Amino acid sequence: NSATDLNMSGASRVLLALGAIGSLFLAVFAVGSLREREPRAAKVAAALAAGIGALFVVLALLPFPASLVAAIGAAALSAAIFLLLVFGPNRAPTPGGRPSRRVDERDIMFARGRLQPGSPEYEQYYAMRPENRQGDDHTRSLPGLLSPVARLAEPLSFADADASFDLTEALRLEVNGDVADSREKRSADDFAAEAKRLARSFGAVDVGITAVQPYHVYTHIGRGTGEYGSEVELHHPWAVAFTVEMDHERVSHAPAAPVVEESARQYVEGATIGVVLAGWMRRLGYSARAHTDGNYRVIAPLVARDAGLGEIGRMGLLMTPRLGPRVRLGVVTTEMPLVADAAGDDPSVLDFCQRCKKCATNCPVGAIPDGDRTPVDDGLRWEIDSETCFRYWNVVGTDCATCMRVCPYSHPDNAAHNLVRGLIRRSGPARQSMLRLDDLFYGARPVPIDTIEG
Repeated sequence: NSATDLNMSGASRVLLALGAIGSLFLAVFAVGSLREREPRAAKVAAALAAGIGALFVVLALLPFPASLVAAIGAAALSAAIFLLLVFGPNRAPTPGGRPSRRVDERDIMFARGRLQPGSPEYEQYYAMRPENRQGDDHTRSLPGLLSPVARLAEPLSFADADASFDLTEALRLEVNGDVADSREKRSADDFAAEAKRLARSFGAVDVGITAVQPYHVYTHIGRGTGEYGSEVELHHPWAVAFTVEMDHERVSHAPAAPVVEESARQYVEGATIGVVLAGWMRRLGYSARAHTDGNYRVIAPLVARDAGLGEIGRMGLLMTPRLGPRVRLGVVTTEMPLVADAAGDDPSVLDFCQRCKKCATNCPVGAIPDGDRTPVDDGLRWEIDSETCFRYWNVVGTDCATCMRVCPYSHPDNAAHNLVRGLIRRSGPARQSMLRLDDLFYGARPVPIDTIEG
């Protein structure tokens, strides 16, 4: 009898312990979700915490040997789930390769959107690309980004964003400058470490270094300083890429006005870091140029991917390990000797994006493909409809960012979400499971904060 009583007591304790662990984790997650202003996730987590706790209490009260069977089964199931999520098969798509051709900046929508009918630049571009004229003229007929008559116009936020963009534009004049006559002599490792420290001290989240490749560099100038249509002359061998974080709560308003306010603010932060970093390099005797919003000579996401900061996902944005696409990018190119980091090719991101499709499902104008990657240049990638995307910006007056808001990688940088990100990197079953859980907690079509609070 004493042995039977001991077995009953041990089985019950195991069941109660397993139930307590699961309930406690979900309860903590529920509280965290409330702090993140995610009421659906909080309610689901709280309900699951209560349900799991009650289930294990009932199992613990079963008569022996049923309680022992339940304890063994629960422990075995928990161990199996753990092993599957952590050590399950990790087959994933191959990286997308690298472009075989360079891009003319005049062809991107941001450059085309700036063209004024009747200007020499307008006539020059549409003589070269007549097929783009009708669609671009239609886009120009819409209210426009930050327009007071746009669908989602909000005067206070739009004024804030405009002021930030004005500051970024003023900093364009500082991206380049004179180089000191004498050179500081240090090792490439020392220069690389100090460049990263300096960028982080000004607010960069992640910093990486890569050798500049031909496909990083635009062929012709389409925006910013310099003469429109001139060939890009950039002979720097090295590039430092960095990210700045966009606030999670403000992004949670997307596509409403707070998101463009936050976007503009982080472009200022990125420009500030870039201008300071390039100025530091020039004062040490090495030419350097910052690449800032509206004044790039390089394609920032490609540079950042090769510098090890992340992978290019379904929505065409850089997917970073800690913040997903919820970042803005900056780049400084230089002749200062540096050391390259490993590229950010991440098959787990490609596999998750292949399964997820949340950005495509939630895109208000269907500009993000929901199918497989397609051949582009010498590799495979998802290619968004940039014309449709940009046209929507000109309707609503903001830079939308719905795809950024709904992306499962965009959740805050904290222990619970970083645990999920870590599991996603480890195994295919974890990626599938975490996607289903994201739908459960946040919905397949997550709603903006404004809708929740309204």
